[in-house]
Amino acid sequence: MPVYEKGPVQIHYQEAGSGFPLLVIPGGGLNGTIANLSEGCPFNPLDVLSDEFRCITLDQRNAKGGQSAGPLEVDRPWDSYTDDHLGLMDYLGIDKFLVLGFCIGGPFSWNLIKRAPDRVLAAVLAQPSGFRPELPNNFYNNNMKGWGPALCERRSDVTMETVAAFLKSMYTDRADFVFTVTRDFVRNCRTPVLILPDDVPGHPYAVAMEAAMLAPNAQVSLYPWKDTERRLTVALRHIRMFLGANRPV
Repeated sequence: MPVYEKGPVQIHYQEAGSGFPLLVIPGGGLNGTIANLSEGCPFNPLDVLSDEFRCITLDQRNAKGGQSAGPLEVDRPWDSYTDDHLGLMDYLGIDKFLVLGFCIGGPFSWNLIKRAPDRVLAAVLAQPSGFRPELPNNFYNNNMKGWGPALCERRSDVTMETVAAFLKSMYTDRADFVFTVTRDFVRNCRTPVLILPDDVPGHPYAVAMEAAMLAPNAQVSLYPWKDTERRLTVALRHIRMFLGANRPV
């Protein structure tokens, strides 16, 4: 895979297809990788949307099993990943683009809209992550087990103390809603969004639907949308129509 480098950051990325640019953010939380699009997501946009769009995706920095790396920026955890997304678009010479994000790609998409409202024309949030009050430490605990130790094994400059501080800043200190933006931001956001809810511990249905009800230019898919091939076909049709309607002529 090609590599985008900026200072201490190295981002491995992949492209497929041609047309208007579509940034695809893999699921898998902090272990989100390109491989997850085929192994852990309901569908792979590089396979099903590359006939109409220039699909661009990446390994998240420091993901287990990925080839991207960068520092742990404890004071700005979400923005450090958004720097990677926007930096990759800059590197590829892309100004305006669409976004399709799975899982953690939900909070990432909202942060991209907040950081670059004139560049992100629309976003699809598929099974988006969010805060579940009855499981307040879900993301912290899962990443302390499933992300941090493997990162420390690969990186002698990273300790579990740093990992804990990073996760506290990323999740515990922002323990509400979608982590990256407020309800007031979503209420006033004019960017079109299509939300495909899920309902597992990390993807709360209530938060997805609350965001859909708040955002003035939101659409929401059928639910459930990925439990049968027929439902997935209908959801993909909705995604394709939504993206097509929001790209420039």
